[in-house]
Amino acid sequence: MDVELGDFARIAVPLAGRRAAAVAIVVSGDQPVIWLTRRASGLRAHPGQFALPGGRVDPGEDAVAAALRELDEELGVTAGRADCVGLLDDYPTRSGYVITPVVVRLAGSPPLRPNPAEVAHVHEIAVRDLAVEPRFLTIPESDRPVIQLPLVGRLVHAPTAAVLYQFRELVLYGRTTRVAHLEQPVFAWR
Repeated sequence: MDVELGDFARIAVPLAGRRAAAVAIVVSGDQPVIWLTRRASGLRAHPGQFALPGGRVDPGEDAVAAALRELDEELGVTAGRADCVGLLDDYPTRSGYVITPVVVRLAGSPPLRPNPAEVAHVHEIAVRDLAVEPRFLTIPESDRPVIQLPLVGRLVHAPTAAVLYQFRELVLYGRTTRVAHLEQPVFAWR
């Protein structure tokens, strides 16, 4: 399976007082997999949650540079700008970030060296396994639907679930599906 974003026209979200962040959706291997991390329990923000490798965009960086730097810092994997196949829609979070998903395609399966200060566990998920039925819930705190994706025997929540849902819609089904309106669970609002 080749990962093509085709003519996808991404939607950028203005920062409007929020901080810029980026995540890497890394597709690797002949039987393509993505890497989903479980954040270390000692982290100040969102400990124990499922996440894609990523973090804040530092001064002088763009989203691609930040995603590639975070990929190296968190998983010990070096990738270059030429490995970037495109960007998905920005996702504004309740915790004050605008996340830009960067899709990276790597030939082969590079060895992972997770940073234990940031990553408790790395799950390899076959891209075809993203074809799970998403769950959309209502909560009293918001009129927007909360998305959950059943992956790795657990429920993955937004923002990660929203980003992976858009990725799967585009790559597996060729559909442009917007996700910025999908809500995060209340525990992720902080």
